[in-house]
Amino acid sequence: MLSGHGLAISRAVHSASRLYIARHGETVFNAAARLQGNHAHTPLTRAGFEQAADIGAALRRRLGRKPDLQLWSSSAGRALQTIAIIAEHLELDWHDALHDDRLVEIDTGSWAGRYYADVAEEHGPIVDMETRLLKPAPDGENYAQIAARVGGWLDEHGGEPGDKLIITHGISSRVLRGVLLGLDPLPGYGAPVAPGLPQGSVVMIENGVETVIVEGAGGERA
Repeated sequence: MLSGHGLAISRAVHSASRLYIARHGETVFNAAARLQGNHAHTPLTRAGFEQAADIGAALRRRLGRKPDLQLWSSSAGRALQTIAIIAEHLELDWHDALHDDRLVEIDTGSWAGRYYADVAEEHGPIVDMETRLLKPAPDGENYAQIAARVGGWLDEHGGEPGDKLIITHGISSRVLRGVLLGLDPLPGYGAPVAPGLPQGSVVMIENGVETVIVEGAGGERA
């Protein structure tokens, strides 16, 4: 899936299982236009809880109660909160959910926790308006590094039998989806990146084909 240089090979990942990939709900940092990055815990807002509930309700309609579904989450609190709400809708035990640091959001280095506007005032525009991607912080993580770590998670767990629900973040979910869909590396980023989706969105990827299950009501800010 990944080359020795950490860049994704342009081919879709095929497996016998379906992967449901979701962004967490809106957080207090999202609402305040602050950079979250890999902050361990920035709580969901009321809107964020509602977005998580919408995902849970949609998956309940699609999969029924107590589906045979392995739960995975980023280790960040906002992702764990989101998966707890979804698990309640599905009548699954949140305590059975697995979490992995490789699914966390982009590390924004010294920009983390700061307001977008303040960082942009010092460094110029930090969001690429064409791709809606956050530019890497000078002391942060780049997109090839994100592809390497989410690809490492896929190498270890993506081929395991059974359907999976994976709760992750704006940028890391786009890279994860890009790897799964076999997209070419995005020029200037050195990694495959899928199109952005709002907070509270969930897609299903099966044998390299993506289906949007829920397009969330949240913003696209990373």
